[in-house]
Amino acid sequence: MAAANGIELFYLCLVLWSNQTSNGDVFEKNHDELDIEFLGNIEGKPWRFQTNVYGNGSTNRGREERYNLWFDPSKEFHRYSILWTAKNIIFYVDEVPIREVVRNDAMGGDYPSKPMSLYATIWDASSWATNGGKYKVNYEYAPFTSEFKDLVLDGCAIDPIQKFPNSTACSETDTWLESRDYAVITPKSRSAMRRFRQRYMYYSYCYDNVRYPITPPECAVDSNEKQRFRNTGRLRFGGSHRKQARMERARRKRRSRAASVSDDQTDM
Repeated sequence: MAAANGIELFYLCLVLWSNQTSNGDVFEKNHDELDIEFLGNIEGKPWRFQTNVYGNGSTNRGREERYNLWFDPSKEFHRYSILWTAKNIIFYVDEVPIREVVRNDAMGGDYPSKPMSLYATIWDASSWATNGGKYKVNYEYAPFTSEFKDLVLDGCAIDPIQKFPNSTACSETDTWLESRDYAVITPKSRSAMRRFRQRYMYYSYCYDNVRYPITPPECAVDSNEKQRFRNTGRLRFGGSHRKQARMERARRKRRSRAASVSDDQTDM
């Protein structure tokens, strides 16, 4: 499932733009969601967005990851895609996989499994989206608009009135989807995903031990990735991976100088 879109905004602060699949209108108490959400923007600062996964109405167990964008999405169109199969979920930005959720039996109903529709919304998330609600939306810049093009949906069509379709009705489509190029993360694509996460991810629920003392079962914890985050799931060294990288280079230089001094003293 893929969509390309541009966000035509001169200024957007704390209005959350969301491109998501959901079935909340049919399953009011136990709906599923797959979300790509833009978390507003303060002029001169990087745009931020998050991906999220809900299953069976598990809104108290959000599976958010948050990232900085390396481009301004209000300037031109970009492609945002979600692959959803019975085995895994992959989020893409401009053909680069940025996140994969592999289904784990221990997730139970938390893994989205019911028919969903695609829709987009713009809504006020002033209470939490940027800096914990520090900045409020400025309605002087309204109306807020977004534009979309090249929408593509590949999948098994389901009658929205039929809440519980035959479980085998989509098996052929599922097999076809799982065989597509975008359903497989190649070694090259996985390297691109790793680079993206190293540079731009600033929060992951998988490393938020305060919120989840027991790591959720689907989390594939990367030891190298984990060491960059606090137990709150946020970056260990403040605002950016670039700052973190500079600090790490400085530490390496200090260790290198210390080692040189030690060698010199040994030679004496």
